[in-house]
Amino acid sequence: MNATKRRAIYETLQSLNPHPTTELEYTTPFELLIAVMLSAQATDVSVNKAMRRMFPVASTPAAVLALGEEGVSEYIRTIGLYRTKAKNVIATCRILIDQHGGDVPDDRAALEALPGVGRKTANVILNTAFGQPTIAVDTHIFRVANRTGLAPGKDVRAVETALEKFTPKEFLHDAHHWLILHGRYVCKARVPECWHCAIEPLCEYRPKTPAPVE
Repeated sequence: MNATKRRAIYETLQSLNPHPTTELEYTTPFELLIAVMLSAQATDVSVNKAMRRMFPVASTPAAVLALGEEGVSEYIRTIGLYRTKAKNVIATCRILIDQHGGDVPDDRAALEALPGVGRKTANVILNTAFGQPTIAVDTHIFRVANRTGLAPGKDVRAVETALEKFTPKEFLHDAHHWLILHGRYVCKARVPECWHCAIEPLCEYRPKTPAPVE
């Protein structure tokens, strides 16, 4: 895919959604961190439902730590892998208090040193909480980048590198959200809904999915 097409794709996505953001509900970097940690192999809907119960009770590292692992587990038991996640949440809160004054760090190395936080989660926090031009490649972005031809790659790191290289600078901050939302609601895994896709004329995927017969 050439640079002109790539720019046109981002311009189209921007015109449809000028100010995209995550569908996870949060008010502080700490709340976002916890929500993203819990979202692995879970839906944003399920995480939001659990956090609407927990955050009014505990929305700081100290308050979550006071709940204890079992207390956190009670709030998140509807989320997959909840016991492992509760353990990581408690360990992360302890590190935030002991090493960062209770604040969420805004650099990659410190974030990735937190239990349960990998590169993808760190990228989400850096982008969404701190406004850095990072792209967290999840299953939706990986699919869209490869299927459309926007930034093909054999693995998530290759796609991340390609997106950072080929995405025009002015779109880097929002690219992550545009591509996730496009993959979640239009360029779906099993059947891409090409018939109502705004970037279909620019997409290099073949064959395009026809509109369903009514």
